[in-house]
Amino acid sequence: MDTFITHPAIQHYAETYTSEPNALLQQIERDTHANVLLPRMLSGKLQGRWLAAVSCMMQPKRILEIGTFTGYATLCLAEGLPPDGVITTIDINEELENRVRKHFSQSALHSKIDYRIGDAKQIIPTLHNTFDLVFIDADKKNNSTYFDLVIDKVRSGGWILVDNVLWSGKVVQNQTDKDTAAITAFNERMKEDKRVNTLLLPVRDGLLMIQKK
Repeated sequence: MDTFITHPAIQHYAETYTSEPNALLQQIERDTHANVLLPRMLSGKLQGRWLAAVSCMMQPKRILEIGTFTGYATLCLAEGLPPDGVITTIDINEELENRVRKHFSQSALHSKIDYRIGDAKQIIPTLHNTFDLVFIDADKKNNSTYFDLVIDKVRSGGWILVDNVLWSGKVVQNQTDKDTAAITAFNERMKEDKRVNTLLLPVRDGLLMIQKK
């Protein structure tokens, strides 16, 4: 399944005029595509630079990421952390743990990363921090569950970013599979939630920006 909504030529043009990620991120991308199943799950250059830019503009002290995969987006988000900032990132895939820890250990930002393996639905309730920024990029059927778990932990004015909200365009194609139905329902729910403001960006596979009022 191709997760890019943008025309490939436009995607390539946009990437051409986007600054290159650092050497470690390029290495992670190559390693993921060569050795990991479903490498399309990696954020990649354009989305990664966007995540880094959002983080650098916000200068968040506390970030929560749900869905680490191989750590690419984690490191992008960590670029905006102040000296005492921390990103907590959660993933359920134990098989990737050693690879991801190796990636993090090679980064100058490694001391700012709190990497946890387990079920985010069980871990999030144990977190007692207030977060400035949350990035949800895990199993799509649980987008609403993750939102419910984090909304009271996000400060007023803070942001929740949700990936893959266009689902290869299926959300406008009257698809009835479970993932598409769950994503469509979540998007509609966010539109009607009076606690937040939303902006859906047609970048890559769709990014929903949710600001808590």
